[in-house]
Amino acid sequence: MSAIDVIFYIAILIMSVVIHEVSHGYAAEYFGDKTARFAGRLTLNPLRHLDFFGSIILPLILVISKAGFIIGWAKPVPYNPENLSNRRWGTIAVAFAGIFANLIVALIFGLIIRLAVYFDFVYPPLFFISGLIVFLNLLLALFNLMPFPPLDGSKILFSLLPARFYHLEALLERYAIFIFLLFIFFIWSQVFPIVVYLYNLFTGGSPGFL
Repeated sequence: MSAIDVIFYIAILIMSVVIHEVSHGYAAEYFGDKTARFAGRLTLNPLRHLDFFGSIILPLILVISKAGFIIGWAKPVPYNPENLSNRRWGTIAVAFAGIFANLIVALIFGLIIRLAVYFDFVYPPLFFISGLIVFLNLLLALFNLMPFPPLDGSKILFSLLPARFYHLEALLERYAIFIFLLFIFFIWSQVFPIVVYLYNLFTGGSPGFL
């Protein structure tokens, strides 16, 4: 993989994660919490969101080492659930907003690939970049749906479950790093084919990143 390809990987991943986090902030604001706005985090400027290790170093290591998967994160956009007009559904909306934003980005660039094929506009860089955007955004969406802390899926799950399950959430948070490593090394390989399936669904199986 060339240095240019690595730069594209990292840049697209960073912007995809930024869009994810900003969407959390806007959803929280819609439900009455302006914490993210007051913190200056409702911006697409990546410098306001970067986590040096999670946004740059880790993705770079994974790309260069050909690990077979790419993950990364930005600094979480802050919000105060106590300020939400509806704490339960507001929390669900805030958690799902980032996932939804990544799916919308993937859909838009999937349509770009489909239209390029339909109009016989063969331009390999367009297919590669658009395909990479689709792939990384689907990856982030599906990854964040996983139901364990600190991922968005856990917030959605435990907001839907009765209060008696909150102790389970606290237990999972306590061992989050171990669960995360277990998932990455032993379970992710079973989930990854879903990303590939969705990629082909969004792009029509057209030539692109995969």
